[in-house]
Amino acid sequence: MSYRAIDPFREIVLDEVPAFDGATIERTLAAAHAAQREWRRRPLEQRLRFIERVGALLLETRDDLAERATREMGKPVVAARAEVEKCAALCERALTLAPRALAPERITEDAIGAWRVEYHALGTLLAIMPWNFPYWQAMRVLVPNVLAGNAVVHKPASSVPGSAQRMHALLERAAHETGAPPAITSLLLAESDDLAAVIADPRIAGVTLTGSERAGASVARTAGEHLKKVVLELGGSDPFIVLDDADVERAAKAAVSARMVNNGQSCIAAKRFIVCDAVYEGFLARFVERVRALRVGDPMDTRTDVGPLATQGMRETLTAQVDASVRAGARVAAAGRLPAGAGFFYPPTVLVDAPDGCPASDEELFGPVAAVFRVPDADAALTKANATRFGLGASLWTRDSVQAARFVADLEAGMVFVNEVVVSDPRVPFGGVKQSGMGRELGTPGFREFTNTKTVRVAE
Repeated sequence: MSYRAIDPFREIVLDEVPAFDGATIERTLAAAHAAQREWRRRPLEQRLRFIERVGALLLETRDDLAERATREMGKPVVAARAEVEKCAALCERALTLAPRALAPERITEDAIGAWRVEYHALGTLLAIMPWNFPYWQAMRVLVPNVLAGNAVVHKPASSVPGSAQRMHALLERAAHETGAPPAITSLLLAESDDLAAVIADPRIAGVTLTGSERAGASVARTAGEHLKKVVLELGGSDPFIVLDDADVERAAKAAVSARMVNNGQSCIAAKRFIVCDAVYEGFLARFVERVRALRVGDPMDTRTDVGPLATQGMRETLTAQVDASVRAGARVAAAGRLPAGAGFFYPPTVLVDAPDGCPASDEELFGPVAAVFRVPDADAALTKANATRFGLGASLWTRDSVQAARFVADLEAGMVFVNEVVVSDPRVPFGGVKQSGMGRELGTPGFREFTNTKTVRVAE
């Protein structure tokens, strides 16, 4: 197997990088394990200096990193630059968050002593990361865990080797300049068939994966056999709920960015738009108008709104899902125009009247396709929103604070945003329930997920 990067706009091979052989995998794990044993003993101030330098280098090399991501997976270059900037912001935020999240907690004191809880590094982690946000997904694992004293072995998606190599060159430079062991962050270009053995290796203390349900189940099964801690961030079919008292103009405008972010290829992109009958026609008309106006084309053009899908296979899968939904009774309310020539493009599309049981209703559509559902009232909206095996994020649009509180309590999701689209933020936990995964990234829980929560009792 090789790591093969294909430009989805020009449909040309950018490069091929051979996967690591067994000896290289062994050297990578050995180096990471040795580096972690040293790193965990370094004071937090030294770890913070490393992350601070990483953030500065991300901004210095933003344009190069962004161009490579765009070339490898097709995201608009403006969005790719924003992704790199978000990684730098994570580094900056972590300088304040880490000391608080990792500080010992004093519990109570009595006549003969005191109790406290401390958070200690767990060890070397395996991070299996996706292609759709090649920097952000990896950095939101690397930053908190390196600050906690862990080492991270990063296995990127096979379609974005150049992005991964550039990021790790930056990390190595930051390590060299700050005196950190370079192997605290390591690149692992392993074949999928080798991952079970890596997970089982006693030097790996935990595993985190962002990817499909199938991949998550496989990793969890292997990790469970070896009693390894796992964090899984899997798929989503996030509801975007518009109640009858919502600001329809504002909701429709937000709906376009909520669905089309990253060419529609985001786990937290809104995918099911559930709209109460009283405002349905007004919302749909505004939404369709904005979708039709999207500019589809060269992702390196800063005027482009939607670029190509990441691979030909993804376009084929999305085409099959939409076709099956239409055969089941869904109707195409809008379909954008595609540019002439090459590229793995799919037109921005709005589906309506999708029945239960079809892909648009039950599956995750990973691309620029929105399904809009009409419901009679708020009760039906809540039932429809929860009628999915996923539970990642949810966006609710209402002016009624009582209704908002009810939905926040009853929505089966790891994140609920009221009158905003769902986003990830370094300050708060990110993750889902049901088939969307387990565990949390970011926020205080993200710093502590892969630590040994150690109870300490000190007697007089």
